[in-house]
Amino acid sequence: MRSTITSRGQTVIPAEIRHKLNLSQSDRLEWILDGNTLRVIPVKKDAIASFRGQGKGGAVNRLLADRKDDLNCE
Repeated sequence: MRSTITSRGQTVIPAEIRHKLNLSQSDRLEWILDGNTLRVIPVKKDAIASFRGQGKGGAVNRLLADRKDDLNCE
């Protein structure tokens, strides 16, 4: 997919991408320059909700186990 950059530096996110990533007008984009590659990362208005489900399962159990170990070390 391609989009054109306007004279004001603006571009349009293709509809297929907006729908697939469930992007809305309140969402923001993080632009990351990595050498000659540009990565665009969508950041939802509620950033915590946007990362929900992205990690390995059982994060809460691992956190509680770590805290228990910390208490045992004191």
